[in-house]
Amino acid sequence: MVRGTLEVLLVGAKGLENTDFLSNMDPYVTITCRTQEKKSSVASGKGSDPEWNETFVFALSNDVPELLIKILDSDGVSGDDFVGEAKIPLEPLFAEGSIPPMSYNVVKDEEYCGEIRVGLNFTPERGCEEGFGEQEESYGGWKESSY
Repeated sequence: MVRGTLEVLLVGAKGLENTDFLSNMDPYVTITCRTQEKKSSVASGKGSDPEWNETFVFALSNDVPELLIKILDSDGVSGDDFVGEAKIPLEPLFAEGSIPPMSYNVVKDEEYCGEIRVGLNFTPERGCEEGFGEQEESYGGWKESSY
């Protein structure tokens, strides 16, 4: 198992369904990687095509299957509205090391409702590359027999 740092570049979104009827929505994003969660700034009044250009950093291992990105509309009075979500599989990232910003479908109730543009970069910890520098497991100070 390789551990390292995941950098997520949140570029922007387009074609989102506006959840505010009288004005432009104020979207923000939560990015969840297993138990870690990060929140973007609120793109006030940006409506269906917000831009963030923010970077978020997560510590993770290469057994994490996906990144969950939720888009919400910040509503001060009535509670935030769920706009949609995108699930980004991380396996291609671990194989390539980085994925330039590209668009992922945003879905709500299993229906397409826009796109979010995200770039990804994975940097393995030094000495943790596959098969290099891994420590052998030991039990009570004795190496486990391979017989």
